[in-house]
Amino acid sequence: QVQLVESGGGLVQAGGSTRLSCVASGRSFWNNAMGWFRQAPGKEREVVAGITWRNCNTVYADSVKGRFTISRDNAKNTVYLQMNSLKPEDTAVYYCAAEVAGSWYQARSWVTWGQGTQVTVSS
Repeated sequence: QVQLVESGGGLVQAGGSTRLSCVASGRSFWNNAMGWFRQAPGKEREVVAGITWRNCNTVYADSVKGRFTISRDNAKNTVYLQMNSLKPEDTAVYYCAAEVAGSWYQARSWVTWGQGTQVTVSS
């Protein structure tokens, strides 16, 4: 079972930057990828970005391409989400996810979730 702990986020001004971190611990034989999702009030959880542990393949939501960057440090079992040029519409609770079986873009494809961290972008 993989456990995930997120950190980072908080209150950021529009146009600013912040970085989220997600540390994975525990043991999993098939933790093949990590991802970031977000959920704004009244909206469904949506994918932000994903990355494979082995080949560093990445995917991004169209809404964050060119602004957000996902990366990983295998030695630290940590995945990062660098968020630049933030907009008020980026305000949401951001969740780290691990172990995907199916479409990366579907929240139901991911097995393990962190507790979430709030990112609020002020205009």
